Amino acid sequence: MSRFSRFQKFAAVLGVGTVSGAAAIYYNGYLFSKEKYEGTYNNTPKFPGVGELTPSIKWDSNWDRRDPKSLIKPKKLEAMTDENKYNAEIEAHKPRAARHILLIRHGQYNLNGSTDTQRILTELGRNQADCTGKRLQHLALPYSQIVKSTMTRAQETAKIIETSLPNVPVVDDSLLVEGCPILPEPPFGGWRPGIQYFQDGPRIEAAFRKYFHRASPKQEKDSYTIIVCHANVIRYLVCRALQFPPEAWSRFSLKHASITWISIQPSGRVILRGYGDAGHMPSEFLTTS
Repeated sequence: MSRFSRFQKFAAVLGVGTVSGAAAIYYNGYLFSKEKYEGTYNNTPKFPGVGELTPSIKWDSNWDRRDPKSLIKPKKLEAMTDENKYNAEIEAHKPRAARHILLIRHGQYNLNGSTDTQRILTELGRNQADCTGKRLQHLALPYSQIVKSTMTRAQETAKIIETSLPNVPVVDDSLLVEGCPILPEPPFGGWRPGIQYFQDGPRIEAAFRKYFHRASPKQEKDSYTIIVCHANVIRYLVCRALQFPPEAWSRFSLKHASITWISIQPSGRVILRGYGDAGHMPSEFLTTS
């Protein structure tokens, strides 16, 4: 049976036209072939007389290298003949809680500054940070800590947010300073990476490895970490967390002092709960540059 006739049958099942049905399949990144994929993908949707839909890209469940099965030493695994012991070992390595990461972009700052210390927040930037601090306070989540980039604009933004969250521990982290994480694709405008490019990429990737992973099995309750940093860093972290091509970071826009919320489930599944949320600010406060 031809691929086109298969699309016709699938469209008939869904009750849509042939062209729109085919377009929907390709748009969502799915290819269909019962003979090729049958029995190779668990929990694959099946349609009577049609076959299975199979994702074109499969999720890497061990993306953080903390999948319980990967944490058992190979020699120990080979010696483990009792299935009950093996299952108990897996259970001991399973996380029980979720990790929530709230990424905050700094407020608007003085673009005319020639050094970092001169790139201080504008009055509007301070107002944006204040709105975000009050929004985080209103959410009333049990925040574990506030982590902030060591750059002036991020430090000032975090300081303002801290006034709304006075009891949350605060730490600095130079891994989170702004930079070019990876060459963007497609290239845009006259932008060129600076001389620090070959340091920026590994550093920002190290920040991803440090903060983005599932919880330890010892963690009993969900944790909420606030990270105050920069647009390029946040956009790259989002792409990496969702297993999007990291070169796509420049295709996302991000408002100043906006909130991006990512949850890492015990299973390792990653959920983007909100991207660049700035709805807590009045419209005249909304800026991107």
